[in-house]
Amino acid sequence: MTSNTRVVVIGAGLAGVRLARRLGELGTPVTLIGEEEHRPYNRVLLAEVLAGRYSPDVIALPGVAPAELVRARVTGIDRAARTVSCADGSAIGYGTLVLATGSNPVLPPLRGLFTRERHELPEGVHAFRTMDDCLGLSEAVRPGVRVVVIGGGLLGVSAARALARRGAQVVLAQQSERLMERQLDPSASRLVRRHLVDLGVEVHTECRVRDVRCAGGAVRSVELHDGYALDADLVVLACGVRPRVGLARAAGLEVRRGVVVDDELRTSDPHIRAIGDCVQYDGTVYGLAAPALEQADVLAESLAGDANARYNGTRSLTRLTLAGHTGSDPAGHTDFDLAVFGETEARPGDDVVQLADATRGTYRKVVVRDDRLVGGVLVGELGTVGALARAWEGAEPLPSGGGPLLHLLTNDGGS
Repeated sequence: MTSNTRVVVIGAGLAGVRLARRLGELGTPVTLIGEEEHRPYNRVLLAEVLAGRYSPDVIALPGVAPAELVRARVTGIDRAARTVSCADGSAIGYGTLVLATGSNPVLPPLRGLFTRERHELPEGVHAFRTMDDCLGLSEAVRPGVRVVVIGGGLLGVSAARALARRGAQVVLAQQSERLMERQLDPSASRLVRRHLVDLGVEVHTECRVRDVRCAGGAVRSVELHDGYALDADLVVLACGVRPRVGLARAAGLEVRRGVVVDDELRTSDPHIRAIGDCVQYDGTVYGLAAPALEQADVLAESLAGDANARYNGTRSLTRLTLAGHTGSDPAGHTDFDLAVFGETEARPGDDVVQLADATRGTYRKVVVRDDRLVGGVLVGELGTVGALARAWEGAEPLPSGGGPLLHLLTNDGGS
């Protein structure tokens, strides 16, 4: 394949690998460029590797032959020549370029994190985004080690759960008033907090970290805004992610929060497409696996010649399992499941149905607007999630009366 027709994908994460596999199935070869030394893997499952439940090989992504994967770090894009340059001095020509560069962890502007002399994280301070981050943490953690996790979103909760499972003494510091505030309502968030506390995690909300204190180049404690210090052997930064758009911006593509794309996943350059966490579509940066995979499937059809292939946004359901131990568990740890879809906060005039069982630790809530299911959150037993998700995705009016909705909430409609 000549450089004028070659499809080159930068990024070997979920979106890039899915695109390469689908293009291969549709008869369009692709060159995939990934900068990590590890075999492409499912980033969503890194917390399970940290917890010791899976080995890195288990979360490797299938379907990428070694000949299709170039291990290199791309340093620039020459749009006029249609080439990408790599750190090793090589250049790769393309007919169509696809950016699947993902996202970077947010490193908060804490005192002591970086200095004029030191531009890398101090010893004992870890981001949690890549396999190297995960393996570095896994090597450092041991029973009794004192860990402070900064950030109580989806990533921070998963990391705290995994580290507690490894026997660490974990403190979770969250700046906002509740855990996973972007996904969960207050009732569901309280159940997540109770689950973590039951595992021995010390949870602090409305708690702002201002300083990471180091001695001899290694972390020693974390200081809160009120002056209280938390002793720490390890610190995990789980403060969210932001789209990785440096290459796109340097190449002069339109970038807002993410790389701006249309319904053909086309950037402001007609020869460059983009998918996954780095993308902003119709004002939205998803940052989730389901939209990234859907974008990859649509783009594969488009690049294989389907003129009708269009991306129209994703109505995605987020599902998280904080896995317990397999087999006999003397500590009584069990899986903790939750699912979130659509709008979980009601607007004026919306109807809300909530069912809670404090003894079993389950919670179900759905929001109905104009006789249509617009969102919901489920914690604990998820037998009804399939039926609820189908009702939400179909966006059809619900039958009149409360009976059908209660049936959806209380009966397994097929998950």
